[in-house]
Amino acid sequence: MIELLTLPFLACLVLTGMHVYLGMHVLARGVIFVDLALAQVAALGLTVAILAGHPVQSDAAYWYALAFALGGATLFAITRVREGTVPQEAVIGIVYAVSAALAVLVVDRAPQGAEHIKQLLVGSILTVSAPEVLILAALYAVIGALHWWGRRPMLEISFDPERAARTGLRVVLWDIVFYFTFALVVTSSVRVAGVLLVFSYLVVPTAIAAMLTRGIGARLAFGWALGVAVSAVGLVASWHWDLPMGATIVSAFGAAIALAAALFGLARAMRALRRRGIAALAPAWIVLGAFVAVAGALLATFPNMDHLWLDALESIAPPVQEVFLTESERSARRDAFEAIASGEAELGRLRTMADEVRWGERKIDAEQGERLRQFIAGRGEIVAGDRLVLRAVRAKARERQRYWLGIPLVILGLLPLLVFRLHALRS
Repeated sequence: MIELLTLPFLACLVLTGMHVYLGMHVLARGVIFVDLALAQVAALGLTVAILAGHPVQSDAAYWYALAFALGGATLFAITRVREGTVPQEAVIGIVYAVSAALAVLVVDRAPQGAEHIKQLLVGSILTVSAPEVLILAALYAVIGALHWWGRRPMLEISFDPERAARTGLRVVLWDIVFYFTFALVVTSSVRVAGVLLVFSYLVVPTAIAAMLTRGIGARLAFGWALGVAVSAVGLVASWHWDLPMGATIVSAFGAAIALAAALFGLARAMRALRRRGIAALAPAWIVLGAFVAVAGALLATFPNMDHLWLDALESIAPPVQEVFLTESERSARRDAFEAIASGEAELGRLRTMADEVRWGERKIDAEQGERLRQFIAGRGEIVAGDRLVLRAVRAKARERQRYWLGIPLVILGLLPLLVFRLHALRS
């Protein structure tokens, strides 16, 4: 595992080092989606190169992407300072949408278009090579040195644009330098990591650092550390569960920002609780009550729809469903669970054998291979049938839960609103 993940992890370190710094500028300038738009413009250039007959990883495809990205960078640099009724975020959104639509139209004419779109979105970081990592690191080192040399005007334009205008800095020229280097970074990163992963590295660590720290140095240090940690978690999770690496790392970044937002909200709630007492919790209780009431109303009105919260609760505490079943239904439920566990274990064994055959670790003849394929298909159908039994039993429980669980939840969810309303009237 270590040998396989070493190069992807080094690539993630390189991406973290450059993108967290640029993300700090993007966040300060309030152009959050500029990298997503530039990445999509670069992806449009790649699709044009593919249509022209160039492989995705070829030098020609890279120059196509860079040319498109530099055009987008020039547009963003000019629209940042011009006076007008259309804000720059609108321009960025329009560029992203049009580029995405054009990329779909172009790649539709290319062979294996769906596969190309997937690669542009999530990249191929698992198969990154040592030369690619070295070239990326060298390029980012040069760009980092340029930004260090021009750090004073660039930071001033990002964090204090009014002062930058007063001191007579050539804002447009420095913006062009910033956006050109930004386009170069994004184009190079998209080629390795894909559009979604590039956006995640640029925005998520910096956004979490902005929530939890103050000062440029602290935000950079925290963002770098967080990017490294989340990359490691995503890589290990991808290996452990056999998931696409780029999409797994993006999901890990999503989980990280969700956790950070929850902790940040909890800290603010605790401070408000100390200042204002129990009244500070009124909005949270009302929102929670609204969710409970809506969940109860949906269960009472549409018992056969998917109620994921109830499915999760029943998986943790089976009596929540079993109490609403007859003895024969409970027996059928238990038998189905046992059959599914046994069937999935057998499927896992058969699929492992098929993987060994595919990778040359096990030798079988054509007839045995066909028999193995039929065994896998047949066992899969048996497991699917057992799952149908579980769904039928669950439907029986839902018809009874709609009255004994759905309606009480509606009443329970409305209680916070009623309590705080009465409290407000009394005070």
